[in-house]
Amino acid sequence: MTSQHAALPALKVTDPAAFGRVAVLMGGTSSEREVSLDSGRNVLEALRARGVAADAVDGIPTLLRELQDGHFARVFNILHGNNGGGEDGILQGLLEALRVPYTGSNVLGSALSMDKIRSKQVWLSLGLPTPRYARIEKGGDVHAAARGIGLPVIVKPSCEGSSVGVSRVLTDADLDDAVALAAKYPGELLMEQMIQGDELTVGILGDVALPSIRIVPKGQWYDYHAKYIAEDTQYLCPGLDGEAEAEIRRIALDAFRAVGCSGWGRVDVMRDNSARDRNSGGFFLLEVNTAPGMTSHSLVPKAAREMGVDFGELCWRILEMTV
Repeated sequence: MTSQHAALPALKVTDPAAFGRVAVLMGGTSSEREVSLDSGRNVLEALRARGVAADAVDGIPTLLRELQDGHFARVFNILHGNNGGGEDGILQGLLEALRVPYTGSNVLGSALSMDKIRSKQVWLSLGLPTPRYARIEKGGDVHAAARGIGLPVIVKPSCEGSSVGVSRVLTDADLDDAVALAAKYPGELLMEQMIQGDELTVGILGDVALPSIRIVPKGQWYDYHAKYIAEDTQYLCPGLDGEAEAEIRRIALDAFRAVGCSGWGRVDVMRDNSARDRNSGGFFLLEVNTAPGMTSHSLVPKAAREMGVDFGELCWRILEMTV
Protein backbone atom coordinates (compact mmCIF):
# COMPACT_ATOMS: atom_id res chain seq x y z
CA MET A 1 0.00 0.00 0.00
CA THR A 2 1.48 3.33 -1.04
CA SER A 3 1.29 6.55 0.92
CA GLN A 4 -1.08 7.81 -1.79
CA HIS A 5 -3.42 4.88 -1.16
CA ALA A 6 -3.46 5.89 2.51
CA ALA A 7 -5.32 9.06 1.41
CA LEU A 8 -8.33 6.89 0.58
CA PRO A 9 -10.61 6.08 3.52
CA ALA A 10 -11.03 2.52 4.73
CA LEU A 11 -13.86 0.59 3.10
CA LYS A 12 -17.05 1.23 5.02
CA VAL A 13 -19.00 -1.75 3.68
CA THR A 14 -17.56 -5.25 4.07
CA ASP A 15 -20.64 -7.41 3.47
CA PRO A 16 -21.93 -7.46 -0.14
CA ALA A 17 -25.42 -8.25 1.18
CA ALA A 18 -25.55 -4.68 2.54
CA PHE A 19 -26.04 -3.40 -1.01
CA GLY A 20 -29.13 -5.51 -1.72
CA ARG A 21 -29.78 -6.25 -5.37
CA VAL A 22 -27.95 -3.78 -7.62
CA ALA A 23 -28.99 -2.69 -11.11
CA VAL A 24 -25.95 -2.04 -13.30
CA LEU A 25 -27.50 0.45 -15.69
CA MET A 26 -25.84 0.45 -19.11
CA GLY A 27 -26.49 0.86 -22.82
CA GLY A 28 -29.34 3.29 -23.33
CA THR A 29 -29.97 5.29 -26.48
CA SER A 30 -27.27 7.98 -26.45
CA SER A 31 -24.47 8.29 -28.98
CA GLU A 32 -22.23 6.55 -26.44
CA ARG A 33 -24.30 3.34 -26.18
CA GLU A 34 -21.59 0.90 -27.26
CA VAL A 35 -19.00 2.33 -24.87
CA SER A 36 -21.54 2.15 -22.06
CA LEU A 37 -22.32 -1.50 -22.77
CA ASP A 38 -18.62 -2.31 -22.64
CA SER A 39 -18.21 -0.39 -19.38
CA GLY A 40 -21.31 -2.00 -17.91
CA ARG A 41 -20.20 -5.54 -18.64
CA ASN A 42 -16.91 -4.89 -16.84
CA VAL A 43 -18.61 -3.37 -13.79
CA LEU A 44 -21.15 -6.20 -13.60
CA GLU A 45 -18.44 -8.86 -13.71
CA ALA A 46 -16.39 -7.06 -11.04
CA LEU A 47 -19.30 -6.64 -8.63
CA ARG A 48 -20.43 -10.24 -9.02
CA ALA A 49 -16.86 -11.44 -8.42
CA ARG A 50 -16.98 -9.69 -5.04
CA GLY A 51 -20.29 -11.28 -4.11
CA VAL A 52 -22.67 -8.44 -4.98
CA ALA A 53 -26.10 -9.49 -6.27
CA ALA A 54 -26.03 -7.46 -9.48
CA ASP A 55 -27.88 -7.60 -12.80
CA ALA A 56 -27.54 -5.75 -16.09
CA VAL A 57 -30.31 -3.33 -17.06
CA ASP A 58 -30.31 -1.75 -20.51
CA GLY A 59 -31.67 1.79 -20.57
CA ILE A 60 -33.87 3.99 -18.43
CA PRO A 61 -37.35 2.71 -19.46
CA THR A 62 -36.38 -0.86 -18.54
CA LEU A 63 -34.91 0.34 -15.25
CA LEU A 64 -38.12 2.18 -14.39
CA ARG A 65 -40.19 -0.95 -14.92
CA GLU A 66 -37.80 -3.00 -12.79
CA LEU A 67 -37.82 -0.44 -9.99
CA GLN A 68 -41.60 -0.20 -10.00
CA ASP A 69 -41.68 -3.97 -9.54
CA GLY A 70 -39.30 -3.67 -6.57
CA HIS A 71 -36.47 -5.66 -8.13
CA PHE A 72 -33.54 -3.46 -7.11
CA ALA A 73 -32.32 -1.66 -3.99
CA ARG A 74 -29.84 0.67 -5.74
CA VAL A 75 -28.38 1.59 -9.12
CA PHE A 76 -24.79 1.56 -10.36
CA ASN A 77 -25.12 4.05 -13.21
CA ILE A 78 -22.71 3.43 -16.06
CA LEU A 79 -24.84 5.00 -18.79
CA HIS A 80 -22.85 7.56 -20.75
CA GLY A 81 -24.03 10.76 -22.43
CA ASN A 82 -27.42 12.44 -22.71
CA ASN A 83 -30.59 11.82 -24.73
CA GLY A 84 -31.09 8.38 -23.23
CA GLY A 85 -27.76 8.36 -21.46
CA GLY A 86 -27.50 8.78 -17.73
CA GLU A 87 -25.26 11.82 -17.31
CA ASP A 88 -27.60 14.74 -17.93
CA GLY A 89 -29.62 14.82 -14.69
CA ILE A 90 -32.81 13.21 -16.02
CA LEU A 91 -32.03 9.77 -14.65
CA GLN A 92 -30.90 11.31 -11.37
CA GLY A 93 -34.18 13.21 -11.02
CA LEU A 94 -36.13 10.00 -11.63
CA LEU A 95 -34.15 8.09 -9.01
CA GLU A 96 -34.46 10.94 -6.50
CA ALA A 97 -38.23 10.92 -6.96
CA LEU A 98 -38.32 7.15 -6.42
CA ARG A 99 -35.92 7.42 -3.46
CA VAL A 100 -33.53 4.90 -4.99
CA PRO A 101 -29.81 5.34 -4.14
CA TYR A 102 -27.49 5.65 -7.13
CA THR A 103 -23.83 6.15 -7.94
CA GLY A 104 -22.35 9.42 -9.12
CA SER A 105 -23.43 13.03 -9.07
CA ASN A 106 -26.89 14.40 -8.29
CA VAL A 107 -29.28 16.21 -10.62
CA LEU A 108 -27.46 19.54 -10.52
CA GLY A 109 -23.95 18.15 -10.91
CA SER A 110 -24.98 15.85 -13.74
CA ALA A 111 -26.87 18.49 -15.70
CA LEU A 112 -24.26 21.23 -15.28
CA SER A 113 -21.27 19.10 -16.18
CA MET A 114 -23.00 17.61 -19.22
CA ASP A 115 -23.31 21.16 -20.59
CA LYS A 116 -19.75 22.26 -21.35
CA ILE A 117 -20.75 25.90 -21.88
CA ARG A 118 -22.46 26.23 -18.49
CA SER A 119 -19.54 24.44 -16.83
CA LYS A 120 -17.20 27.06 -18.27
CA GLN A 121 -19.42 29.87 -17.06
CA VAL A 122 -19.27 28.51 -13.50
CA TRP A 123 -15.51 28.00 -13.60
CA LEU A 124 -14.83 31.46 -14.97
CA SER A 125 -17.00 33.01 -12.26
CA LEU A 126 -14.75 31.35 -9.68
CA GLY A 127 -11.48 32.20 -11.38
CA LEU A 128 -10.76 28.65 -12.53
CA PRO A 129 -8.83 28.39 -15.84
CA THR A 130 -10.57 27.26 -19.03
CA PRO A 131 -9.86 27.97 -22.72
CA ARG A 132 -11.48 30.99 -24.42
CA TYR A 133 -14.73 30.00 -26.05
CA ALA A 134 -17.80 31.10 -27.96
CA ARG A 135 -21.33 29.74 -27.83
CA ILE A 136 -22.56 29.19 -31.39
CA GLU A 137 -26.29 29.31 -31.99
CA LYS A 138 -27.79 27.55 -34.99
CA GLY A 139 -27.02 29.71 -38.01
CA GLY A 140 -24.50 31.82 -36.11
CA ASP A 141 -21.46 33.37 -37.79
CA VAL A 142 -18.80 30.76 -37.03
CA HIS A 143 -16.13 32.59 -39.01
CA ALA A 144 -16.55 35.72 -36.91
CA ALA A 145 -16.43 33.61 -33.76
CA ALA A 146 -13.20 31.97 -34.89
CA ARG A 147 -11.64 35.36 -35.62
CA GLY A 148 -12.62 36.47 -32.13
CA ILE A 149 -11.01 33.48 -30.45
CA GLY A 150 -8.13 33.06 -32.87
CA LEU A 151 -7.33 29.94 -34.86
CA PRO A 152 -6.73 27.08 -34.23
CA VAL A 153 -9.97 26.16 -32.48
CA ILE A 154 -11.96 23.12 -31.40
CA VAL A 155 -15.58 22.82 -32.53
CA LYS A 156 -17.84 20.38 -30.68
CA PRO A 157 -21.39 19.82 -29.49
CA SER A 158 -21.87 21.36 -26.06
CA CYS A 159 -23.55 18.27 -24.61
CA GLU A 160 -21.81 15.18 -26.00
CA GLY A 161 -18.90 13.09 -24.72
CA SER A 162 -16.36 10.49 -25.89
CA SER A 163 -15.06 12.95 -28.53
CA VAL A 164 -18.32 12.57 -30.47
CA GLY A 165 -18.75 15.31 -33.09
CA VAL A 166 -15.45 17.01 -32.24
CA SER A 167 -13.18 18.65 -34.84
CA ARG A 168 -9.84 20.41 -34.68
CA VAL A 169 -9.94 23.41 -37.00
CA LEU A 170 -6.61 24.78 -38.18
CA THR A 171 -7.79 26.99 -41.05
CA ASP A 172 -10.86 29.08 -41.81
CA ALA A 173 -11.65 26.81 -44.78
CA ASP A 174 -12.24 23.86 -42.42
CA LEU A 175 -14.80 25.63 -40.23
CA ASP A 176 -17.98 24.85 -42.16
CA ASP A 177 -17.33 21.09 -42.23
CA ALA A 178 -16.58 21.09 -38.50
CA VAL A 179 -19.80 22.92 -37.73
CA ALA A 180 -21.80 20.57 -39.97
CA LEU A 181 -20.44 17.58 -38.05
CA ALA A 182 -21.12 19.04 -34.61
CA ALA A 183 -24.59 20.21 -35.67
CA LYS A 184 -25.66 16.58 -36.18
CA TYR A 185 -26.05 16.38 -32.42
CA PRO A 186 -28.67 18.16 -30.29
CA GLY A 187 -27.99 21.34 -28.38
CA GLU A 188 -25.72 24.32 -28.82
CA LEU A 189 -22.28 24.29 -30.41
CA LEU A 190 -19.12 25.18 -28.54
CA MET A 191 -16.12 26.76 -30.22
CA GLU A 192 -13.06 26.68 -28.02
CA GLN A 193 -9.48 27.93 -28.17
CA MET A 194 -7.27 24.97 -29.02
CA ILE A 195 -4.64 24.58 -26.34
CA GLN A 196 -1.56 22.98 -27.86
CA GLY A 197 0.16 20.83 -25.31
CA ASP A 198 -0.29 17.89 -22.98
CA GLU A 199 -3.68 16.26 -22.60
CA LEU A 200 -4.24 15.19 -19.00
CA THR A 201 -7.06 13.78 -16.96
CA VAL A 202 -7.69 13.46 -13.22
CA GLY A 203 -10.05 10.90 -11.74
CA ILE A 204 -12.04 11.81 -8.65
CA LEU A 205 -13.05 9.23 -6.06
CA GLY A 206 -15.01 10.66 -3.16
CA ASP A 207 -12.95 13.54 -1.79
CA VAL A 208 -9.69 12.35 -3.35
CA ALA A 209 -8.16 13.42 -6.66
CA LEU A 210 -6.39 10.39 -8.13
CA PRO A 211 -2.98 10.65 -9.81
CA SER A 212 -3.13 12.49 -13.12
CA ILE A 213 -2.72 10.65 -16.42
CA ARG A 214 -0.90 12.18 -19.37
CA ILE A 215 -2.29 10.84 -22.64
CA VAL A 216 0.07 10.38 -25.57
CA PRO A 217 -1.81 9.18 -28.67
CA LYS A 218 0.06 7.76 -31.63
CA GLY A 219 -1.79 10.15 -33.94
CA GLN A 220 -2.15 13.90 -33.70
CA TRP A 221 -4.82 13.90 -31.04
CA TYR A 222 -6.87 11.82 -28.64
CA ASP A 223 -9.97 11.08 -30.72
CA TYR A 224 -12.59 8.33 -30.47
CA HIS A 225 -10.30 5.80 -32.18
CA ALA A 226 -7.41 6.54 -29.82
CA LYS A 227 -9.72 6.33 -26.81
CA TYR A 228 -11.51 3.07 -27.49
CA ILE A 229 -9.84 1.15 -30.30
CA ALA A 230 -6.14 1.88 -30.70
CA GLU A 231 -3.68 -0.21 -28.71
CA ASP A 232 -0.76 2.18 -29.15
CA THR A 233 -2.02 5.14 -27.08
CA GLN A 234 0.32 5.73 -24.14
CA TYR A 235 -0.98 6.55 -20.66
CA LEU A 236 1.63 7.97 -18.28
CA CYS A 237 0.58 7.95 -14.63
CA PRO A 238 1.22 10.09 -12.76
CA GLY A 239 1.31 12.51 -15.65
CA LEU A 240 3.28 15.17 -13.82
CA ASP A 241 5.68 15.51 -10.89
CA GLY A 242 6.03 17.53 -7.73
CA GLU A 243 4.19 20.83 -7.43
CA ALA A 244 2.63 20.55 -10.90
CA GLU A 245 1.04 17.21 -9.98
CA ALA A 246 -0.30 18.64 -6.72
CA GLU A 247 -1.64 21.69 -8.60
CA ILE A 248 -3.49 19.77 -11.30
CA ARG A 249 -5.15 17.57 -8.68
CA ARG A 250 -6.19 20.65 -6.71
CA ILE A 251 -7.64 22.38 -9.78
CA ALA A 252 -9.46 19.22 -10.85
CA LEU A 253 -11.08 18.70 -7.46
CA ASP A 254 -12.06 22.38 -7.26
CA ALA A 255 -13.59 22.19 -10.76
CA PHE A 256 -15.48 18.99 -9.91
CA ARG A 257 -16.99 20.51 -6.78
CA ALA A 258 -17.71 23.86 -8.45
CA VAL A 259 -20.25 22.33 -10.83
CA GLY A 260 -21.96 20.44 -8.00
CA CYS A 261 -20.44 17.02 -8.68
CA SER A 262 -19.91 14.33 -6.07
CA GLY A 263 -19.13 10.64 -5.71
CA TRP A 264 -16.80 9.86 -8.59
CA GLY A 265 -15.92 11.25 -11.98
CA ARG A 266 -13.12 12.48 -14.18
CA VAL A 267 -11.87 15.98 -15.03
CA ASP A 268 -10.15 16.57 -18.38
CA VAL A 269 -7.42 19.19 -18.50
CA MET A 270 -5.01 20.61 -21.10
CA ARG A 271 -1.59 21.97 -20.23
CA ASP A 272 -0.16 24.62 -22.53
CA ASN A 273 3.21 23.39 -23.81
CA SER A 274 4.42 26.93 -24.31
CA ALA A 275 5.26 26.85 -20.61
CA ARG A 276 8.95 26.43 -19.92
CA ASP A 277 8.80 22.79 -18.82
CA ARG A 278 6.21 20.05 -18.42
CA ASN A 279 6.01 20.51 -14.65
CA SER A 280 5.16 24.21 -14.70
CA GLY A 281 1.64 25.61 -14.79
CA GLY A 282 -0.61 26.58 -17.69
CA PHE A 283 -3.57 24.29 -16.93
CA PHE A 284 -6.93 24.71 -18.72
CA LEU A 285 -10.09 22.86 -17.68
CA LEU A 286 -12.06 21.21 -20.49
CA GLU A 287 -14.91 19.20 -18.97
CA VAL A 288 -16.14 16.93 -16.20
CA ASN A 289 -17.39 13.40 -16.84
CA THR A 290 -19.82 12.16 -14.18
CA ALA A 291 -20.02 8.54 -15.39
CA PRO A 292 -16.59 7.93 -16.94
CA GLY A 293 -15.78 4.90 -19.02
CA MET A 294 -14.88 1.63 -17.31
CA THR A 295 -13.54 -0.17 -20.39
CA SER A 296 -10.13 -1.78 -20.86
CA HIS A 297 -8.91 1.57 -22.23
CA SER A 298 -10.51 3.77 -19.57
CA LEU A 299 -8.62 6.21 -17.41
CA VAL A 300 -10.14 6.21 -13.93
CA PRO A 301 -9.27 2.50 -13.44
CA LYS A 302 -5.70 3.21 -14.59
CA ALA A 303 -5.31 6.03 -12.05
CA ALA A 304 -6.87 3.94 -9.27
CA ARG A 305 -4.37 1.15 -9.96
CA GLU A 306 -1.56 3.64 -9.41
CA MET A 307 -2.90 4.00 -5.85
CA GLY A 308 -3.09 0.26 -5.35
CA VAL A 309 -6.84 -0.01 -6.02
CA ASP A 310 -7.76 -2.76 -8.46
CA PHE A 311 -10.84 -2.65 -10.69
CA GLY A 312 -13.00 -4.69 -8.34
CA GLU A 313 -12.21 -2.49 -5.35
CA LEU A 314 -12.81 0.62 -7.45
CA CYS A 315 -16.31 -0.58 -8.36
CA TRP A 316 -16.96 -1.47 -4.73
CA ARG A 317 -15.82 1.97 -3.53
CA ILE A 318 -18.07 3.70 -6.06
CA LEU A 319 -21.03 1.57 -5.03
CA GLU A 320 -20.52 1.98 -1.30
CA MET A 321 -20.94 5.75 -1.64
CA THR A 322 -24.65 4.98 -2.18
CA VAL A 323 -25.05 3.38 1.27
